[in-house]
Amino acid sequence: MKSDEWIVEESWDNSHLSQLASVGQIAAGIAHEVKNPLTAVKGFLQLLQKEEKNEYLDIAQSELENALTTLQNLLQVSKPDLEDEEYQTIYLSVELESILNLFQDKLYKIHTITEFNDVDVSIVGKKNQFKKAFFNLIKNAIESMENEGKLTITHDLVDDEVVVTIRDTGIGIPANQLSLLGTPFFSTKAQGTGMGLTQVFSVVYQHGGKINVDSKEQKGTMFTIKIPLQPLLQVSPREVKNIKLDFEEHYSIRDFFFENRKAFEERLLAEAINVKDKIKEIHSIGNINLVNNAHKLVLFVVEKREHELISFAKQEGITWAKFSWTLAFKLEWVQAIRRTLWDFLYNFDQLRNTEVDRNKFYTLEKSINELIDQFLTYFFISYSKYKDELLEEQRKLVENISVPIIPINREICILPLIGTIDRLRISTILDKVLIEIENHHIQTLIIDLSGVAPLDQETAYEFIRIIDGIYMMGCKTILTGFRAEIVKSLINSGVDLMHKVEFKGTLQLALNDVFFKGQ
Repeated sequence: MKSDEWIVEESWDNSHLSQLASVGQIAAGIAHEVKNPLTAVKGFLQLLQKEEKNEYLDIAQSELENALTTLQNLLQVSKPDLEDEEYQTIYLSVELESILNLFQDKLYKIHTITEFNDVDVSIVGKKNQFKKAFFNLIKNAIESMENEGKLTITHDLVDDEVVVTIRDTGIGIPANQLSLLGTPFFSTKAQGTGMGLTQVFSVVYQHGGKINVDSKEQKGTMFTIKIPLQPLLQVSPREVKNIKLDFEEHYSIRDFFFENRKAFEERLLAEAINVKDKIKEIHSIGNINLVNNAHKLVLFVVEKREHELISFAKQEGITWAKFSWTLAFKLEWVQAIRRTLWDFLYNFDQLRNTEVDRNKFYTLEKSINELIDQFLTYFFISYSKYKDELLEEQRKLVENISVPIIPINREICILPLIGTIDRLRISTILDKVLIEIENHHIQTLIIDLSGVAPLDQETAYEFIRIIDGIYMMGCKTILTGFRAEIVKSLINSGVDLMHKVEFKGTLQLALNDVFFKGQ
C-alpha cells in the first residue's frame, strides 16, 4: 500500500512516549493499592467455597479473577515480567519469524508477506519484552482482519535504526482515536483492555525508540517501530541466574522442586512470555492445565521415570492434535520448561555447596536433555499419528461423497457423478464401484453423467475401464445424461461400448425403463 493511500498518521516521539509511560506508572500505582485488598477478598471467597457450594460465590470468584487479571496487566506496564532482565543482543528478524509461527492456526486465510532485509543487524535490549510487544502487534493485526486479508512485515536498517513495519488490511482505526493509542484502558476493540498496546509503547520508550502509526478505516493500519542500535550499551552474557529459593540440607531434588513450586511457575511464565497468554484459552477449551503439566514433566525428568514420560507425551500429543493447537506454542513452552529446569538445578547445586564434578554434570546434562527430547519425539509422533488417522477418515468420507452409490432397491443402484473427474477420482470410482457390486450383489448400475465436466482423453479411457470392470462383474450398466463433449471423448478413445452398455437420454427415462421392464 502506497503512503499516499493513507490519510491518517500519528507519530510518537520520546516526549509523548514518556508521557504515556508516566500515565502507565500512575495507573499501575493505583492498581497495586487496589490489588492487595482484592487478593484478600479472593482468599476468603475460596474458604467460603470449600464450606458451601453456591452459584453466586462461583460468579463472584470468576468476576474477581477478571478484575485481578486486569490489575495484573496494568502492573506489567510499569513493572513487566523479568524487570531485571539483562540486556542482550537481539536479532529482531529471527524473533519476528518465531512469533509468526505461533499464529499458524490463524493465518490459513491470511496472505502473509515477510520482507526481511539486513537480517545480520542486531539491537541491544530486553528480549522477552520485545517478544511480547511484537506478539501483541501481530495479534492485533490478525484480529483486525477477521481471518481474511494481507499481513506484511518488514525489517530494515535505516540510519543506524532497525525499522520494523507491521501492516494489515483490516478495519483500520478512526482518526480521532489514533492519539489515544497506548493509553491504559483505551482500546478500539469491544472486549479489549488496551493493555497490549500500552506494553508496546512502554517497551519502545524504555529502549529509546519511536512509533509511527498510519491508518485508514476499512483499508488497514501500519505500525512502524524504530529502535536505535545502541552499540555502546553493555550486553550481559546469557548466564544461569541465582534465584532466591527455599532449601534445607535434607531436601531431595523432588523436595526442592515441590517446595519451590510457586517460584518455578513464576520463572517459567516469565521465560515463556508469549505462551503465557495462551494458557487460559487452552485450559478453557481442552481442560488442560499447562502449568500443572509442566510440573509433571519436570518430575518425570528429574526422577528418570521414562515410561511414564513416554505415556504422558503420547497423551499430550493426542490432545494437542484433537484441538488443533499450534505446535509452535507447545515447542516454545517445552523449551521454556527446559531452560527453567536448568536454572533450578543450578541453584540446587549452589545451595548444597557441592563441588562441581564435570563427569557427573555432563552425565546429568545428557540424561535430562535426552528425556526432554524423548518427550518431544513421542509427542510429535502421537500428534502426527492422530492427524494422519483423522485425514484418512476424512479421505474416506470424501470418497463416499465423491462416489455416492444410491440404492433404489436390492438390485438397482444409481451413481450420479458431478464435477471434475481426474485420475485420483477415477481410481476411487473404480475401487468403490467394484466393491459395492460384490458386497451388495448389484444387478443394474445407472451412471448419470449430466453433472460431469468434460473428460480429457486419458480420463475417458480410464472411465471405459470402469465399464469393463462392471461388465466382468456381471452387472448391467446404463449411462445417462450424455453431453456432446463427453460423447466425443468416448468416441475418440476408439473403444466400442455398444455391447456392454445401455444408453438413455436422462436419468428419469432410465428409471422409467427399468421399472417398466420389472413390471
